[in-house]
Order: sequence, then structure tokens, then C-alpha cells
Amino acid sequence: MTTLTEARTATARSGGPLHGLTWLVWRRNRTAFLLLAALTVMVCGYCLYHRAGVLDFVAQYGNDDRYTEKFDQLYKPVFDNVYALSYLPALLGIFLGAPLIAGEQEHGTVRLATTQSVPRTRWIAATVGLPLLAVLVCTTLISLAFTAMWSPASRLVNYGDWLGGTIFDITGPVPVAMALFLTSCGIAVGMLVRRAVPAMLLTLVAATGTSFVFEWIRPRLATPHSLTGPVSRDFPAIPDGAINFDQWLGTADGRLLGWGTCVDAKNEAACQSDMGIVHKIVEYFSFDQMAVMQWRGTGVLLVLTVLIVAFIVQWTRRRPL
Repeated sequence: MTTLTEARTATARSGGPLHGLTWLVWRRNRTAFLLLAALTVMVCGYCLYHRAGVLDFVAQYGNDDRYTEKFDQLYKPVFDNVYALSYLPALLGIFLGAPLIAGEQEHGTVRLATTQSVPRTRWIAATVGLPLLAVLVCTTLISLAFTAMWSPASRLVNYGDWLGGTIFDITGPVPVAMALFLTSCGIAVGMLVRRAVPAMLLTLVAATGTSFVFEWIRPRLATPHSLTGPVSRDFPAIPDGAINFDQWLGTADGRLLGWGTCVDAKNEAACQSDMGIVHKIVEYFSFDQMAVMQWRGTGVLLVLTVLIVAFIVQWTRRRPL
């Protein structure tokens, strides 16, 4: 068991950049930190290596959805391997966040640390701050690397579906914010439960629930555009790179009906005429809305993260550990 006194002594001898509480937090969680660092290096190297091939393909064929099948034959396995990163925020919450304080409470080391003339605020700042900083740096690097590989072929990867979940959640700022949120959730759950294994299981439940909630929120982060055409023709074609969100039939008095209205009628045209249907309407999200939607989702996650961290600080300052 490493005490704060031992941490200070060892740091004084080593003269390293970490000292005192930060050194203690690093030492007690170094396995998780090193695994996260190793994963970051491997993923970044993997993405940057294959980015060269993606750029060559786009230079030869263009970022055109006509070549989606050809692109899939070459690079679908590459992107499928990286899609597993969508689970990284949950894994960080379960294996890094949940045991962080719960393990200290379970083994009684938190009482020892907080009785050695160390203010609780300083202790919790080091205990929570260093892991969140590691998560911030590593997930940012991973997101930048994958985004760099995906963006040149955005209309080819996953058939151009950037809103379906995988692409949206592991590019840009979203994975960083999600990782910070779930890690802080894990820390808070562990602090309340005071046992590592139950805290990890509850964090898994919280991560699963967050996934479902964020999936519901995702298409509500922006207002879809719409195109209207006559009922006698097909639904209007949406712009390249856009995501078809919904389709409607519109009446002369402004009512919206489901696109399948009158599909089962013997005479579809007569049915539509009787119901006063005069328009076909398509709602879609354009590609340039992706960044706005991601930053809005990121803002929600970061606000929740700040609230959770503030709760952790207040709880540890006012209640016995």
C-alpha cells in the first residue's frame, strides 16, 4: 500500500515531473494510464497509416458514392476495426472511472491520504483531475486521427451515413465529451457505492442508458431542411452527402400525412385526391449540419460532466469518506 508520505519520499528521490498527490494517483492507476496511452498510439498509427491509402483512392476515383462498393471491398475491414472505438468511452467509465475512488474507499487508503494534512479539495482535484486529463488528451488524439482518415472519403464510408451513430459518435468532439462524461459518471458512482465491482456494473448500466438517450437526442440537435415536390412525381432528391430523415405527404390545407398513406389503396392516385394530398415532402440533414450537431451534443455532455464533477467535489468535501 502506497501512502502519501512514501509518495513524497519517492518523488523527492526521482525528481520527476509528478509529485505528491499527482504522483500517488499516477502510481495507483498507472496500469490503466499505460494501457490507454498504448491504445492511443496504436489507433493513431493505424489510422494515419491507412489514411494514405484512402487519399490515394479518393485521388483516383473521387469522393463519389458511385464508387461505394469498390471502396468497401478495399477499406470496409479497416473502418470496421476502428468502429470498436465507439465502446471506448464506456470502457473508460467502467475500468478507469468506477474503481478510482471506490477502490480507495474499499481498501481504506482514502482515509489515510486525507488525514496527512492534505486538504480534501486538493486530494479530490488530483484524484479526479489527472484521470480526466489523460482521457481528454488520449481521446482527442484518437478522434483527430480517425477523423483525418474518414473525412476525405466521407461519402464512401458506411455508404455516406454520418448520422447513424458510429461515424457521428467517434469523429469530432463527440467521443471526447462522451468519454469525459462517462468517466466522471463512473467516478461518481464509485464514490457513492464505495465498492469497485458493483460500481463497475452500475457504470455499465449508465453507459448503456446513455447510448440509448444520445441516440434519441442525436437527430434533435438541429432542425432538418425540407424539400417539397408535386404528389404526381417521386419524392424530391436530396443534396449529395445529406441524410434522409423523414418523408411526408402534404395536403392543400397544410396537414402532414405519413408517406405510406394510400399505398394499399386500389387506386392510389384517387385516394390521394380524395384526401387532398398535393405535395411530397422530404426532410433531411445536410452534411454541413454535422459539425453544428456534434458541437451541440458535445455542449450537453460537457455541461453534464461539469455538474457531475462539481457534485463529486461537494460530496467529498462535506461527507465522510
